[in-house]
Amino acid sequence: MNHSSCGDVLFYGYLPPPLNGPLPNSNGRNGSNVSRKNSTASNTDVAANRTHSRNSSLDLRTVGRIPSQDQLSRCGRGHSRAASLGNTDSHKGLRPQETNTWQENVKVQIIKAHHNWVAVAYTHFVTGYRLTDSCGWYVVFQSPVQDSVIERIALNAKTGGSATSSGNNTTGTDVMLGIASGPLVRLWAFSTHTEPVRRTLIGTFNLGVRVEHLLFVGPQLVALSGAGSRSKAGVWHTSTQHWQTQDVAHLTTYDTAGSFLLLGTATGAINYIDMQKFPLRMKDNDLLVTQLYKDPNQEPITAISVYLTPKTNLCGNWIEIAYGTRYGSVRVIVQHPETVGHGPQLFQTFTVHQSPVTKVSLSENYLISVCSEYNHVRSWRVTRFRGMISTQPGTTPKAAFKVLALEAPTAQPHNDCGPYGEQDEEQIFIQKVVPDTDTLYVRLASNGKRVCTIRSVDGSAVSCFVVAECEGALRPRRLLLCGHRSGATQMWDLTGPIDKAAKALQAVASATTSGGSGGGEGEESPVPDGGPSPDELVRLLTACDLDASPAPVLPQSPNRPIQP
Repeated sequence: MNHSSCGDVLFYGYLPPPLNGPLPNSNGRNGSNVSRKNSTASNTDVAANRTHSRNSSLDLRTVGRIPSQDQLSRCGRGHSRAASLGNTDSHKGLRPQETNTWQENVKVQIIKAHHNWVAVAYTHFVTGYRLTDSCGWYVVFQSPVQDSVIERIALNAKTGGSATSSGNNTTGTDVMLGIASGPLVRLWAFSTHTEPVRRTLIGTFNLGVRVEHLLFVGPQLVALSGAGSRSKAGVWHTSTQHWQTQDVAHLTTYDTAGSFLLLGTATGAINYIDMQKFPLRMKDNDLLVTQLYKDPNQEPITAISVYLTPKTNLCGNWIEIAYGTRYGSVRVIVQHPETVGHGPQLFQTFTVHQSPVTKVSLSENYLISVCSEYNHVRSWRVTRFRGMISTQPGTTPKAAFKVLALEAPTAQPHNDCGPYGEQDEEQIFIQKVVPDTDTLYVRLASNGKRVCTIRSVDGSAVSCFVVAECEGALRPRRLLLCGHRSGATQMWDLTGPIDKAAKALQAVASATTSGGSGGGEGEESPVPDGGPSPDELVRLLTACDLDASPAPVLPQSPNRPIQP
């Protein structure tokens, strides 16, 4: 009675599953051999299947049901996968039914978003969508079908020229898409200001080891692998069109800030690469990996977060770095512009976690850390003076809670709980309690309180999700993009609920301060209304097979006594 079929937050859009699932060709042909004719055909011959995704009044509860033609928007291209089925030879490369089922290939594996673009990755191909005010979400491009299973993708949209009120661009928008399978990275450029869309394969690059992270730092494509002593970093530079790799021993984690790529290592060192210095040393096959800081106890660094204060006339950027270690320590180091030559200085240390720190986030108002013990979260309120972190009155504890997530034996790496959000806004966690569920819980990262509950409109399980700010509409929206096992992508607008929760939090803080209670430490902990209730948890667990396996023995910190 209290829940609608669309959950309890604004349902924003629905991208239907593919009409049919293209599978990799058996002749071993890769993306570089896909002809331009096939590329243009896949973007021009499918107008009959275009869809307006924001019409939530359509009856889309039946998985795979597509709206009729008179219900569809007259803008945008159709689903490009239908065009590949128009070729009479398109079924020659299909794999047998028993080895590759339709359900597995149609499942959404990864979702990435940048500006007003979204890339939805299936098992062997990626479809790109664009958002405009007049047309909503519509298909713009599709990658060639890959022989190997897609494991990582990266999306970068570069907007040029002046945009109209409908979201159209006079000079167009160029989109770059990177796809990683094993050690190989393929990079495409899509020129979307031409009709039809022009697709160009920039190249296929080999990192030498399996790619574990694929991202863009500005226009540069970066591939990282943390395979112990064989850790590597690969960079493709947009101006030189050059790909190069370099060994980065014992790489464990990373973060980006501006043109900087920071790398944490198992030896306790924080290294960085300044992308703005490229291509000065590209010909020397040197990525200019420079050590920035060394942990005083040489604890392996497992999480890192960088915060750059806004640049003012009084001083330049004040660089603040928070990082977590394998032994549960959380440290904050700072570097003032006047002391750049002396390196960052240790500012504060917290030793509240007894398990390895898996996530850390330093924002304008909060320091948030997550450890491996069922995603145990600790948060602190950060005090700032003129934008810079301050010791008066200092960092105070805010809350402690858990974002429980029971993982499958083969955990999906694209179900990251967060925290999500820019550093100058309220950040959130997305809680997916069990692997096969149609329900997600959106919670504030600062205190764990529930913002809203998301439930799939068609009852299909959520296979992956991401939170992104889309800028193609009249106002920026913070969207939760959920990929489903049915092949559909469902979108939820979290802007209103997050703003409402943030205002309520500020009102409580103001009332506490004015009331003279002093705002005692830990006043928000424990949080009773954050995660699933006992009844909700029982409902989620009824569809799961639980397996209790012994927990691994964690190494003791060299600077701590062994517990009896």
